[in-house]
Amino acid sequence: MEIFILAFFALGYLVLAGADIGVGMALPYLGRSAAERREVIAAIAPFFLGNEVWLVATAGVLAGLFPELEGELLTGNYTLVVTLVLAWVVRDMGLWLRGRVPGTRWQAFWDGAVVAGSWGLALSWGMLLSHLLLGIEGPVAVLGALVVVALFGTHGLTFAALRLRGVLRERAGVLSGGAGEARTYALTAAALGIVGVLAGLRLPLHPGTSGAVLVPVILVMIPLLVSAQAWVWWLFRHRVSGPSYL
Repeated sequence: MEIFILAFFALGYLVLAGADIGVGMALPYLGRSAAERREVIAAIAPFFLGNEVWLVATAGVLAGLFPELEGELLTGNYTLVVTLVLAWVVRDMGLWLRGRVPGTRWQAFWDGAVVAGSWGLALSWGMLLSHLLLGIEGPVAVLGALVVVALFGTHGLTFAALRLRGVLRERAGVLSGGAGEARTYALTAAALGIVGVLAGLRLPLHPGTSGAVLVPVILVMIPLLVSAQAWVWWLFRHRVSGPSYL
């Protein structure tokens, strides 16, 4: 049961937050002006904080149910984990601060932070998953990482195509053939899920001794998390028609 709980949260993060990361990576391509970039960001604005909860939950499950694995992952990939966290902070700073002060230079700077942080997240996850999947490190691991980065980018473009209108939708749908964005989104989501599962199969998944206490609590919380996520998706199910609060 502990393994299924870990897989649920980890794969949920890859699929849900992978779309946010991909949209941030493609921000310069999708948004050619400040107004367009703000509308593109509006596509992920209602979701990105909720999606990050899945990563926090994954880290909590690792610490609580798989303490030995958590130690091995952090010790063996310390630089990657630190880079990932820094990229996460930079990306979120860009999202929160871009609209707090008027001025094109200010917004352009923080838009750059969103792009840099998103690429940093994609590359960090790509390197980490490449290391787990292939067992390689160093420059060679970059080749495997680039495949994961391409998946994030494609996933983000198809999500943007589902959320945007007009010219922005046309740009985002360049890989999905116009009205086929839902099918393409499902395919990229499945691909990210498969990568996550294959990486997980290579991990030494030996639960600790706290499962008897923590598993019932987590099982009670999962329906609440899924219900909240589903409610947000239903509330913001319509396409973006203008800028958001970010």
